[in-house]
Amino acid sequence: MALPPTIPTSFAPRTAPSAGRRAYTDLAGAFGFFAYAVLGIVFIIAIGVFFYGRVLASSAAAKDAELAKAEASIDPTTIESFVRLRDRLNSSQTLLASHIALTGFFSALETLLPVNVRFTALHVSLGTTGANAGAVTVDGLGVAKSFNALAAASNAFATDGRIKDAIFSKMTINKDNSVSFGFSATLDPKLVAFSPSAPVALPATTSPASTTPPL
Repeated sequence: MALPPTIPTSFAPRTAPSAGRRAYTDLAGAFGFFAYAVLGIVFIIAIGVFFYGRVLASSAAAKDAELAKAEASIDPTTIESFVRLRDRLNSSQTLLASHIALTGFFSALETLLPVNVRFTALHVSLGTTGANAGAVTVDGLGVAKSFNALAAASNAFATDGRIKDAIFSKMTINKDNSVSFGFSATLDPKLVAFSPSAPVALPATTSPASTTPPL
């Protein structure tokens, strides 16, 4: 018996769209949107950098013009006077750095020396040649009441350390039992270095006899 023409001779079910394909399409669209967004941001940044560079170039040109104007207004004579002043100041600093000031040395003697020891002569010298270049040495003569007083002075110098290698020599006993001696030592350069802030020693107003330490 023949089938009616409305009845299909075969049946094939229709396949539904794949879920994986739809997810892939959505991911590609999101990535494309992100790429366009990044491209737009980069474009905006590039425009900003361009205009900022133009602003910096304009500012640099204005500063160069101001500098050129300032240089043109400088008087060469004024520059030469400043250069001469600088050279004089440098020379003054060099001279002051090598200048010997004995205020610190005498202050140290006043502090360290016992009252029954006094110097009658002192000579300070600065070495200029050989191994002694720059070394400050002192030589002198003095009188002490006794050998014990002389030993106390030697110990005071050794303890302080600023009057180095102190040597007492040529010791003789006088008629009044006092001890005459010779003296030599090396001074710490800082002890005789010039300092603008160092106090200036004022001359004594008392009589010479009252300023002499008793023996």
